[in-house]
Amino acid sequence: MEIQEIGKAVTDFSLRPVEGGEPRGLSELLAGKRGAVVVFWSGMCSHCVRYDAYFNNFTVQHPDLGFAAIASRFGETPEQIQAVRTERKLTFPILFDPGAAVAKAWFTQQTPRSFLFDASRTLLYRGAIDNFKPESEPEYQVYLEPAIAQFLAGQSLTRTETASFGCAIQSVYYILPNPL
Repeated sequence: MEIQEIGKAVTDFSLRPVEGGEPRGLSELLAGKRGAVVVFWSGMCSHCVRYDAYFNNFTVQHPDLGFAAIASRFGETPEQIQAVRTERKLTFPILFDPGAAVAKAWFTQQTPRSFLFDASRTLLYRGAIDNFKPESEPEYQVYLEPAIAQFLAGQSLTRTETASFGCAIQSVYYILPNPL
């Protein structure tokens, strides 16, 4: 089993966009960019909804970075994701990960979970976007944006990993022979 380490290159992937079309991978996201952010995401996850505007504006805020969300949640279909995309007016790229193969290869168990890479697919940051507190609270902490800012400034990252939290990509409920 391959181990994913901060500071090492990760395996690429090839996934189709939920709306169809040619498969895309991390290499395509990185083409002509200084780096990329990949976020494991779900249209059903109540935690992911909070980041809709952030993801919709990501490439405008960070033109030097590629971006895509990967939908890996068990039981979620491309048709359901397309319906969510329309309903919530989502414009960011969403790639479909059938059977959560990429999520498993990248040791991801919940959504949202973010990854920051340099142009060589080197993993620089892995974890939460923030601590999921309202921005108005004094305890609010952002994790992904400082990592991006340090990377783009050519600085070493002060925090390369944070614990993720959110909705399970696969829970025991999905693998029981008979639902409870």
